[in-house]
Amino acid sequence: MDGSHVGKPSAGTVAWMPPLPEAEGFEHVVVETPGLRSHVAIVGEGPPVLLLHGFPQHWWQWRQVAPAIARHGYRVICPDLRGAGWTAADAPGIRHETRMHDVLALLDVLGIERADLLTHDLGAITGMHLAYAHPERVRTLVQLAVPPGFMRFTPKIIPAFRHYPSLIMSSPDRSLRWLFVPPYTVRPMTEEILDGYLRVEERPEVRRAARAAVLGMITPELPRLVGTYYKRRRLQPPTLVAFGRRDHPFTEPTVRRMCRDHERVAARFELAFVEDAAHFVTDDAPDAAVALALDWFERGPA
Repeated sequence: MDGSHVGKPSAGTVAWMPPLPEAEGFEHVVVETPGLRSHVAIVGEGPPVLLLHGFPQHWWQWRQVAPAIARHGYRVICPDLRGAGWTAADAPGIRHETRMHDVLALLDVLGIERADLLTHDLGAITGMHLAYAHPERVRTLVQLAVPPGFMRFTPKIIPAFRHYPSLIMSSPDRSLRWLFVPPYTVRPMTEEILDGYLRVEERPEVRRAARAAVLGMITPELPRLVGTYYKRRRLQPPTLVAFGRRDHPFTEPTVRRMCRDHERVAARFELAFVEDAAHFVTDDAPDAAVALALDWFERGPA
């Protein structure tokens, strides 16, 4: 495995359309894998850390987090996952574990055998798939705003899916701006931040992929979460799951009850709760997310 398929865009030869939002320190490359041309933002040098963004976000979610992690001696890799950001696919559609296979192909082309993972939202689902199916590729896992697969289901968390019907039924022409507001954030995002996230909606394939990601990934995942699929398996990579304290209904008492028998199904597992943060943890409290991730990476495998 080598980096021979990595092409670095340069001014005058490749123009990102629409233009990438500003973020200091990143190198932007295109990584070609079968049927996919992934935009990847990279910062730093050292052991690899893979950051998997949430929905409806892209690499820019990590604009504050990735450089901070890189300053501690890591090479931080932030891909736009299939259907998001500036990544382009030959064929539409996102099936249940499509993104996991995309990530495996990306790691192979970049020559990365094993990486620490920091994930959020739908990226956390992909990271979880990878941790269970290919634990040898995941050194440690930090998962934000999504409970572990082995959780004990409780009706108390049903309000966490209140946006689900609107996503399924909404027109591709409708902006997803409505997701970037309280209660999903502690405070409203500025127009500058909203532009950084939403300018990519100019790409028709991104608008179409939003509904495809929800239907193709979340719908088949729900029976696994509610049933026994993950409860019959053992989570091998050391895993930290963190929630914002204002990410209702994932209150600390509820989450701890849902994960109360983790010793049986996970090799090493811990929970953390971030002050003054809701679902969009990395926007509400980026410094806290960085501190949690660095601590977990440095503790490493048992």
